[in-house]
Amino acid sequence: MKKRIAHRFPLKDSVDFKRRLLSYYQQEEYFCMLDSNQAESSYTSHETLIGVGVVDMLVCAAGKAFDALENFRQQHQDWCFGWLGYDLKSELESLTTGGVDNLRFPDLCFFVPKFIFELTASAVKVHAHCSVQEAQSIIDVIQATSAHHHTSGPFEGGNLIARDTREAYLKKAQTFLDHIHRGDIYEANFCTQFYAEKVRLNSLKAFLDLNAVSEPPFAVYARFGDYHVMSASPERYLKKEGNLLVSQPIKGTARRSMAIVEDQALRTELFKDPKERSENVMIVDLVRNDLARIAAKGSVEVEELFGIYSFKQVHQMISTITARLAPEYNAMDAIKASFPMGSMTGAPKISAMKIIEQNESFKRGLYSGAIGYFTPDDDFDFNVVIRTILYNQNLNELAFGVGSALTAAATPEKEYEECLLKAKALIQVLALQGIRFE
Repeated sequence: MKKRIAHRFPLKDSVDFKRRLLSYYQQEEYFCMLDSNQAESSYTSHETLIGVGVVDMLVCAAGKAFDALENFRQQHQDWCFGWLGYDLKSELESLTTGGVDNLRFPDLCFFVPKFIFELTASAVKVHAHCSVQEAQSIIDVIQATSAHHHTSGPFEGGNLIARDTREAYLKKAQTFLDHIHRGDIYEANFCTQFYAEKVRLNSLKAFLDLNAVSEPPFAVYARFGDYHVMSASPERYLKKEGNLLVSQPIKGTARRSMAIVEDQALRTELFKDPKERSENVMIVDLVRNDLARIAAKGSVEVEELFGIYSFKQVHQMISTITARLAPEYNAMDAIKASFPMGSMTGAPKISAMKIIEQNESFKRGLYSGAIGYFTPDDDFDFNVVIRTILYNQNLNELAFGVGSALTAAATPEKEYEECLLKAKALIQVLALQGIRFE
């Protein structure tokens, strides 16, 4: 297969260029933008990475999806953008999948883009199968496009409904606590869902609104045909660069305050909170154990424990675990050893997933899965699909999930309030398009 050529062009204003690119490709069915929102991190892969158009694609359900993906990547040896749904868990372990699935997203979906745009503050690099003159023509057309086409409809409002009532959530949370007190598990991530039916959503505008109020480091806007993703994820699932693996699980959330003194107090309180620290260290241990399965001996390290990071809506407790991939394993082995991510399951992992399946009222689908990309060099970077609106344009249905970690120190009422805190920005954004929370 002909290898892509990377063409670099200077930019006077990369933010403006990004807006124009979004407008120019607003009708493109296959589009995926991964945006770091200029996050300052030694592990940031790209400021903005965008895949546009489709050379080939893979869509499949859990069963032999990972094998199909590996074959797809071997066939193309190219950039691949896409997602891994949470319910691929049933392919990796003896687990079942049930619950209401109103969105019907595929378990796995990847595509090889026609063009990849890699943006920095001062330049854009176009990875394509074309000459520099053809790439320049594309850049010229984008720069001549109005940046405002995506700010209006179509949208049609409706009611946002809680899949679980408050009372139902509290009762299920207590069931998890009963399992914890019996020693069946130490921790579980219990999730609930909010959904709306018979709605029409301008997904690009919804993403821009959501990104503006959140500015997370792992934002995603994606259209895979009728499946639209608007993600304000603050969490990395797993990154591979060469033989380096990086996982950055989040456990621990606190609200922000407009008052500087109170905001700092909330940040400090989060760092010192024994429950949040306990949750975090349990998941760090789980990630260490997962990575140890495919890591070079003695290479798994906790680089940062209990790091507190502040985003527009919340403070988060984030830890960083690194490892070196053993030479006998590849990128897919690393994913299969660690998926689904520990922060969205619990400990012990398989037991927690079984109890989650027995109690949650919806099929997670893409929620708490991962979105990202593979490079031609067998590297990858994937986020955790949280703080994310999912929309099926064909069915005119949308939903988002939220969850919290339950440990022996948890109280159901407080965990429910944490879920509402995480849902706040998503509810605000949907309200702008006439979708109101009942």
